[in-house]
Amino acid sequence: MTDSWRLLLEPEPMRGAWNMAVDEAILEATGRRESLPTLRLYAWTPACLSLGYAQPIRDVDLAKLDMLGWDLVRRPTGGRAVLHVDELTYSVSGPVDEPRLEGTVLDSYSRVAAALLKALHDLGLPVEIQEHKKMKKGEVNPVCFQTSSTYEITLDGKKLIGSAQVRRRESMLQHGSLPLAGDLGRITQVLRYTDEEARRKARATLLQDATTIESALGRVIAWEEASQAFIDAFTITLDLRLNPGVLSEGENARARDLEKTKYSHLDWTANK
Repeated sequence: MTDSWRLLLEPEPMRGAWNMAVDEAILEATGRRESLPTLRLYAWTPACLSLGYAQPIRDVDLAKLDMLGWDLVRRPTGGRAVLHVDELTYSVSGPVDEPRLEGTVLDSYSRVAAALLKALHDLGLPVEIQEHKKMKKGEVNPVCFQTSSTYEITLDGKKLIGSAQVRRRESMLQHGSLPLAGDLGRITQVLRYTDEEARRKARATLLQDATTIESALGRVIAWEEASQAFIDAFTITLDLRLNPGVLSEGENARARDLEKTKYSHLDWTANK
């Protein structure tokens, strides 16, 4: 069964508040069936720390974040902190009864994970799907890429893609990050730890638990090459026609409103 989805290919990096506002605007529009189910591929500038929906802002060293000139945004999805820089970000939005997205959270995760797996295999990465791994009792970790969960993608036991999902009554959104290059340990510069030794240990542990495409392959994969692999893999694995498109006027207006009143607003960012 081949169905049409919309493809939003956005190589020009944008600010974190705008990126999250667009994802939510698409979530709403696809739920009302005003837009086709959508695969969106995008990037960020400047570097942006995103917090999961329920993650406390006390995890963040706001002074250090400001000193580095990095943005801060709270996602509509769960999970822990991600530093968005040198990466390809994907989002999938659509009605909850869309055959590839229907069922439980894990049902939709598994279908999307199969497409992610093929994309990375096509890029030459021998990745696999992570079996469910529970954190130790009482363990709290502010960093997304140190907390693997079911249907996330790993390479030699190291996390390569971090994903999170939110569901509304009529629609769902799943988005995730593929680090292409750079130092994953940078995120520890803007998170709070009891002392500098704890920060050093957290950085070392993170680099043991997660990786980038550059570290895995020994070469840089361009955003354009990675995004094409995603397009091809989603098309084949999920049996789709991906039609290049743009935001509708309604989605663009809604995203502008959400950017101003929610994702750029301190009441939202600091609400936990």
